[in-house]
Amino acid sequence: MPIPQFQEFHLPVLTLCGDGAVHKPRDVAPAVADIMKIPVEDRDEMLPSGTQSTLQNRVNWALYDLFRAGLLHRPTRGRYSISERGKKVLTSPPSKIDRVFLSQFPQFREWTQKIETTSPAKSPPGEIQALADNITPDEQVEQAYQSLNSSLASDLLEQVGKMDAFRFEQLVVDLLFAMGYGGSRQEAAKVTKKSNDEGIDGIINQDRLGLDVIYIQAKRWQNTVGRKEVQSFVGALAGQQAGKGVFITTSDFNDNAIAYAKSVPQKVILIDGPRLTALMIEHNIGISVSRTISLKRIDSDYFEEA
Repeated sequence: MPIPQFQEFHLPVLTLCGDGAVHKPRDVAPAVADIMKIPVEDRDEMLPSGTQSTLQNRVNWALYDLFRAGLLHRPTRGRYSISERGKKVLTSPPSKIDRVFLSQFPQFREWTQKIETTSPAKSPPGEIQALADNITPDEQVEQAYQSLNSSLASDLLEQVGKMDAFRFEQLVVDLLFAMGYGGSRQEAAKVTKKSNDEGIDGIINQDRLGLDVIYIQAKRWQNTVGRKEVQSFVGALAGQQAGKGVFITTSDFNDNAIAYAKSVPQKVILIDGPRLTALMIEHNIGISVSRTISLKRIDSDYFEEA
């Protein structure tokens, strides 16, 4: 089952803290997962950034929301315990605790209104921003990032498809060099020099010392690449007694081509259009950074008494 939505965590987290003990967020997450009967195999699901589990992120924000509403205390840094207000809520617990429920408490309402006031993008009058959202602020940022990257990748692929063959080869050189292949820019440029072997467009060093080489096939195609083309490339590798090759296309590979590449003794990597653009974005090839945003948080250690 998928990890429950963000606001579904408020009530189980408050219920867990109802024991009166002081809890660490990292201990709350597995205990709440047990209460909510989240399968063990789903608990390690990560945020798209891979920096934290979705479960832990949603528990952390549930704790913070409850703290902002005054239902939890923070007796020390990174520790939470239930407040008198939280105990009172649990004496007659609601069916759910979401941000609409929490907005009845002045502390929470003031906090969310302060966020609205300082945010460049204001919500409609009287509406608490993201009040009904079921994902955490971290996830909202990551979803926006993923959406922008998806749009960028689509535009990139369209531009790459318009390139002539020579410029596409230069793109391949730039990308492989940015990924650490070729040793130097001059050595990497050798990929554009045809080897005159059918099915091979170029050769590039795998490491700076040239201890191993990788053979390249680059096809700026609209049609799906099939087994025939991959088989021709593998045959060319065999003719060179080569063990490694990269087949790059602006389109995609059919299932037979993918299965064949996995079955041969040579190590053949297939890079289709979406993966090509993902690598270009990762290594800043053909794109520019228009804006950098740093997400900052309080350094609690700085404010701790010496």
